[in-house]
This record gives sequence, structure tokens and C-alpha cells, in this order.
Amino acid sequence: MPVINNIKKIRKERGIRQLQMAEDLQVTRQTMTAIENNKYNPSLELALKIVRYFELPIEEIFILEEEEEK
Repeated sequence: MPVINNIKKIRKERGIRQLQMAEDLQVTRQTMTAIENNKYNPSLELALKIVRYFELPIEEIFILEEEEEK
């Protein structure tokens, strides 16, 4: 089951630059790019930092997509 996220959408809605968010979370901009493009899932620690950063429920940021049964 792939995990997708709404980080880029939320960040842009709030007018936060990607570099600023990366610095605030103490990760590289490249890490944020990979996470926002669903190329990389953050560690549990980083996911929880992102949840705290946005002050939103985890379900509004990260979505576990159900795979269709064959």
C-alpha cells in the first residue's frame, strides 16, 4: 500500500518556501523534494515533526492508499 502526502499542497497554501520548511525541520531541500513528490517516505520521527510543523492531524497530511484487489 503506497503512502501519499499533501505536504506540497499544504506548504504552498501557507506560503512556506520549501527551503524554509527544510531548514525548520533540519533536513535538506532535496529530502523535502523527494518526500513531496512521493519518491521517499519520511521516517516516523520526520513524519511526526511534519505533523507538528503544520499543526494538523496526521490523516490530513499522509494517506495510505488502498491497493485494488486482483
